[in-house]
Amino acid sequence: MPRSDSPSPPPPLSRARLLLAALVLAAFAALLALRINHWGGLDQTALFYVGLPATIALLVVLTVRARSAMGVTMAVTTLGLTLAGPLLGEGMVCLLIAAPLIYGIVAVITWMARALVEREDRSRHALFAVPLLFALALEGVAGTSLLPREDSGGGGVLVPASARDVAEALAAPPEYRAPDALLLRAVPFPRPVSASGEGLEVGDTRLVRFTPHQDLRVGTEPSPCHMALRIVESEVRRDGGRVVFEVVEDTAFATWMDMRRAEAVWRTEDGGTRLTWSIDYERTYEPSWYFGPLQAYATDLAAGYLAGTFGAAASGRS
Repeated sequence: MPRSDSPSPPPPLSRARLLLAALVLAAFAALLALRINHWGGLDQTALFYVGLPATIALLVVLTVRARSAMGVTMAVTTLGLTLAGPLLGEGMVCLLIAAPLIYGIVAVITWMARALVEREDRSRHALFAVPLLFALALEGVAGTSLLPREDSGGGGVLVPASARDVAEALAAPPEYRAPDALLLRAVPFPRPVSASGEGLEVGDTRLVRFTPHQDLRVGTEPSPCHMALRIVESEVRRDGGRVVFEVVEDTAFATWMDMRRAEAVWRTEDGGTRLTWSIDYERTYEPSWYFGPLQAYATDLAAGYLAGTFGAAASGRS
């Protein structure tokens, strides 16, 4: 019998693949709507980081075969995160940080819903988690928050230099280096590049320039970012001192937190001078139980980075 050269028809698309395509398109449409309309800053609330992945997981569980539900939900979530990067722009940093939370919510909801669907007795014990999940997903909507938004981070270092050397280092623009902390190096936070301004008197200003924002959207150019600060309190003594910088303008971190002020305190100790930095800020992302500790930890690292940077400058003066 002669062999036919006509190509065989492609296999029909499975239900799981059709569902996957539909969910990806729906997630893309939702993310695009959030990006364009900025509806109440929902992309900074728990409704985005908890509610959206939970909804995707429930939809997949209710419509896909049991053996493929977890795989499809994880695939949809991964594709959704890939799509969200270009759409959220600067919010990509928080999206990367939130990835473990999103995958965790998807896994838990998928497991819980599958257990309910597959059990013959239709046990409803897992339904007790629904009100809790609903409450957690609404955090940040209409200004609600479980934890206080105001917080601060701190870090210090013992500098092998005199208090006068430390004061002189604080009064001059520092030389910024790459951070040592793994989180600050791994996550694309803006990094300080240069600074202008000097002095430790009330009213003296600083302008710190950071690496530009690189938006992932097609056709966009990197945008410069900076932070302007003004000294509002100052006390310089022979054995130490304290200087408070008020944040006047911030285009570097405004997407992730509302920076308020930074304070440098130094005092003479055995073996040198203890220099500590503290940073006051207001958290703008929810859920608070996830982003709160993470932002506090990152701010601690940033304060320690400042202490190390100015401490190194002071050591070079001694």
